[in-house]
Order: sequence, then C-alpha cells, then structure tokens
Amino acid sequence: MAEFDTLLVANRGEIALRIMRTARDVGLRVVAVYSEADTDAPHVRFADDAVCLGPAAAADSYLRGDRIIAAAQATGAGAIHPGYGFLSENAGFARAVAEAGLVFVGPSPEAIDLMGDKARAKRRMIAAGVPCVPGYEEQDQSPDRFVDAAAQIGFPVMVKAAAGGGGKGMRLVQEAAELPNALTLARAEAEASFGAGDLILEKAVIQPRHVEIQVFGDHHGTIIHLGERDCSVQRRHQKVIEEAPSPAVDADLRARMGQAAVEAAAAVDYVGAGTVEFLLDTDGKFYFLEMNTRLQVEHPVTEMVTGLDLVALQLRVAMGEPLGLSQDDVTLSGHAIEVRLYAEDPAAGFLPSGGPVHLWHPSGQARVDAGVGAEVSPHYDPMLAKIITHGPTRGQALARLRKALRSTALFGPQTNRDFLIDALGRDAFTDGSATTGFIEQVYGDRFDPGAPTTADLAVAAVLHRALAEQAARAKAPGIAPELLGWSSATPLDSVVVHEEQTIRIRPQGDGYDVVLDEAHHHVTLRRFDPPCADLTVDGTGMNVVFTAPEVRELHVALPDRTFVLHDSGGLPHAMAAGAAGLVTAPMHGRLVELCVATGDTVAKGQKLAVLEAMKMQHELCAEVAGTVSETLAQADAQLAAGAAILMIEAGEG
Repeated sequence: MAEFDTLLVANRGEIALRIMRTARDVGLRVVAVYSEADTDAPHVRFADDAVCLGPAAAADSYLRGDRIIAAAQATGAGAIHPGYGFLSENAGFARAVAEAGLVFVGPSPEAIDLMGDKARAKRRMIAAGVPCVPGYEEQDQSPDRFVDAAAQIGFPVMVKAAAGGGGKGMRLVQEAAELPNALTLARAEAEASFGAGDLILEKAVIQPRHVEIQVFGDHHGTIIHLGERDCSVQRRHQKVIEEAPSPAVDADLRARMGQAAVEAAAAVDYVGAGTVEFLLDTDGKFYFLEMNTRLQVEHPVTEMVTGLDLVALQLRVAMGEPLGLSQDDVTLSGHAIEVRLYAEDPAAGFLPSGGPVHLWHPSGQARVDAGVGAEVSPHYDPMLAKIITHGPTRGQALARLRKALRSTALFGPQTNRDFLIDALGRDAFTDGSATTGFIEQVYGDRFDPGAPTTADLAVAAVLHRALAEQAARAKAPGIAPELLGWSSATPLDSVVVHEEQTIRIRPQGDGYDVVLDEAHHHVTLRRFDPPCADLTVDGTGMNVVFTAPEVRELHVALPDRTFVLHDSGGLPHAMAAGAAGLVTAPMHGRLVELCVATGDTVAKGQKLAVLEAMKMQHELCAEVAGTVSETLAQADAQLAAGAAILMIEAGEG
C-alpha cells in the first residue's frame, strides 16, 4: 500500500458525491468518470477533473474497467474507489487496478472473487462454522439438476444469481412448475447485471428479518464489527428502509452475530469495509446470506450511530494505515433510520420511472445523500437519494424522518415519496415488528394513495392562481398589486378545470374561498415563496412544495400526497389514448422478448413480452383475452415509455 493524493471515483450519482466529499475533506484531489448521459451530472460538476468513458449504456461506460484505469493514469489518480454496484465487486477489475500500479479502495481480488460467488462463499462459510441456509450451490447448472435439487430442499426456494446482489437475478419459487421460468428470468438478469449467469438455490426462509453486520479489516490483522443494520423492509429483494440498531437484536444476539460476521471476514483475510448479511428467523436463529465486499448503500445509518466516517476509514486502510479502532472502541448511540427515494411509480406496481426532473427539493431537516441531475436516465438504477435521520430513540428518529420526507419533493419522474411516508406510519413498522414480508403483506404489488381530495385540489388551485398573479405582476410592474384582478362589481373569480372538474377561487378576507362540486374550502397563504408555501386550509396549517413546468400544469407535494393539477382552461378533458387491447411499454427500456405473434390467441394474464429496464426484467401480461391483431415493436428494440408493442382484438381467449 502507498499514499496517494488523487482519488478517482468509478461511479455516479449519490455515492460518487458522497465519496468525493469525504475524500476532499481529508485533502485528496478527486476525479470523476461519466457516461455521455451524465455529462452535466452533479458528481461531474463537483470533481476537480472528469473523464468521459463512453455512451450511456453501462456496458460501454461505467463497466469499462480498462477505460477507468486509463482515466486514472491520465489524471494522475493513485487510487480508485468503486463505490457500490458497477465494478465494485468485480475481482478482475480490482486485480487490473493493482497490476496498473494503482490502489483499489476495497478488499483483495481473492476475497472479492470468493465472496462474490455465492456458491463458493457458502461452502467457505460452512467450513468456517458460520450458520448457513440449506441449499444447492454446486457447479452443475443444468435445469434438470436444479429441479432435482429443489425437490430435495423442498419448496418454497429462492433462485439467486451466484454473482452480484441488490435483488438482481433473484426469484422466489413457490412450486415446481414455476421453477423453469424463474431460472430463465434470473439467469437473464444475472447476465445483464453481472456478466455471469450462474445460479444457486436456497431454502426460502419465510418472513425473516434481514439483519446485516458491518465489518472492517486492515492490513495489520485487525477485523472488527460496527454493529448491525436492519434492512427487512424490502420490495422485490431490494432494500427500501434501513435502520440501526435493529429493533429485534439485543446485546447478546448482537455479540453473537457480530462474532459470526468477524469469523466470516477472517475466513477470507478481509481488508476494508464489508457487510455480512444474515437472515434472522422468528425463533432467533440466524443464517449467513451473503457478504458484500464493498461499501453498502445503507452505510449512513451505521455512521450516524457510531460517529464514524466509513469512507474516511476506507481511505485510511487503503493507504496501509492501521484501522485505529478496537472492538471495545465501538459504541452505538441513539437510533438512525434511512429511506431510499426511488424513481418509480408505486401505483403502477412500482415500475421504474424516468425523464426530465422539473424540481428537486431535498429536505433541510435530515441528512440527504443525493446525486439528482437534470434527468433520470433509464440506463441506471432508479435510486435517486437517501434520506437519513438520527435521534436519541427510535421513535424520535422515526418522527424526524417522516417530517423530513414531508418537506422533500422531486417532480418529473414518479417517486416512492408518498409510499415511504405511509410505510413509516404503519403499525408493523412503528412497533418494530416488520419482516421481509412487510410490503407484500400490507400493500401487495402496488401502492395507490387514491385521488386528491377536494381540500388537496383547493390548495393546488390557490397556488396555481398565486403563480399566475406573480407572473402578472412581473409583466406589469407599474400596477399596484391590489389592482390586479380588481373589478368594480365583485371580486373576480379564477377558474381551474382539472379533469373535467371545475374549481372556482375567489378572494375572501385574508385568503380565498374555493368551491368544487359540493365542497367549500377556505385557503390562506401565510407565506408564498416558490417553490415553497406555508398555508392553511380550513384552519389546518401545512407546508407545501410545488412547481409549474408549464403554464397549465402544477406539481404539488402536500405533507402526505404528491399529485399534478392540470388546468385544461375549460377545454374537454383529453381522452385516454388507445383501448384496453393496446399493450404499451410501461417505462423506458429494451424489449428483450416478444412472446406472441400476429394471429395468436391469448388468454387474460398470459405473458406477452419481456421488457428490461434499470437492470430488471419485467413481464408484460395481457389485460384482455383475444387475438393479437398487430405487433408494433420488435425484440431488442429500445422503447420509450408509452410506446406501442402490440394490439389485442378483444374476444374469447
């Protein structure tokens, strides 16, 4: 190991910025790399130097290890930090970095290689005496062998990519008939995400808690743990809410899990930051799940309760210095909770969402790790930001987080902001009993907050009018504000027509009377400072975030609901495009497979196509039975959200 004065961060988004900030704080010069889609991204603007790697697709940019190493050499960087995702757990890349005479901020290629292969890792953990879930992790990858192994293990089983993580290449299989299709989809996702299609099977532990231990090692033989994180609240095996410490772990269990994690790390001579993940059963037994040989997305909650900067520790270890900590030095203080803000549409089954960002307004009441730029690209992971709060108790941390989310807004792509607020208020979460089945049990496969209430629409209509008045004042600076909209007869009403619903706004006293349908509301603007407003509706105060990317379109984030007010100006509401038989792309992505052809008879619910977006494979199924009358797209085509794929003529399928 050697000292270095320049660090290249081989990543993008929030994690690139997070690493760069600490690196700069410890006196390092920082270099960014980027794809053509990220030319104006925040991490590029923040860096001291930046190098373009290639086109938008990750395979042509962020996964090109050779170009990253060349960029480091060209900019004088002595070390490369991979962040998470992309090449962070690629042993070949770590080896190539070392061979180029550069420092890889992470563990040895041998440790990455072994622990990145779930099959080999599990065999090593069994040998080290770490508790493991029964499963199949052998080299024979034939479908027949998986069928036989699943029968021996017993259903339900989990199909998992042997390489990588993050929920990619993972499928829960309830019965034997589902296994062949699950293997196909999981293998395709694994190959797309990690370049390797090998799979393993594990007995599915139903509704466990997901508890992971942060470990740290140095080049001088020290390996310690920094306590646990509870990451049980997941959707499609991707974490959504994380906290430290776990509500289900007491001091004795923490010591036993921590010791097992240290033994797991010691079994591969681990150096740097790593995470040993366990499944915690309802009876208190825990089983090794996998080891992530990198910095985790959720590392901030550990930082909040330990007071340690994990990136600073990574850099210290990478320079060959001792960790400078013993196990006795690690103490946990208070409680921290983190949520992941995703670009996705909860009402549409949490499908990824993308497009231009009209406004990003992070909360000033929490730690926010973000890298939001002008557009959310379909080429990368949909996570936009992490919002983290800390408090002396779990209850206080939770209250602070819900308050912070209510003052957070991202307009443009759909996000899970409203879902997060709702989830944090559910009994199963507030009482600390949530397991990995929490989201499925409470929400099923989607979250629909419902249509805006009349009070919601009243607030939006008043904000819409206030923006119009502000624009009018800007165009008529010589006219007194009180004369704008004045009439010698009665005060002039404003009219907004939202989805054929007429909303009338009239100045009254210190605010506005708003009438829609049979509902009457009084709205008072106490502070109007776009994009924020402080107001009351029927006497109840609230803070609101809003923006108007177009004259007749207002995006509003109320304390518990986000929606868009469309003012048609009295014009009839536009009819929905297409008919029930038109199948369109629900998001930007690549059409991996078209499963039917013109003339085919299809049943309701039958798989029609497979779309790949943001590293995940999504099956599109028929909403009506009938006959395929026309195919409008071809396999391997890149489709925009809403693009037509095929048409079904309704009838008996």
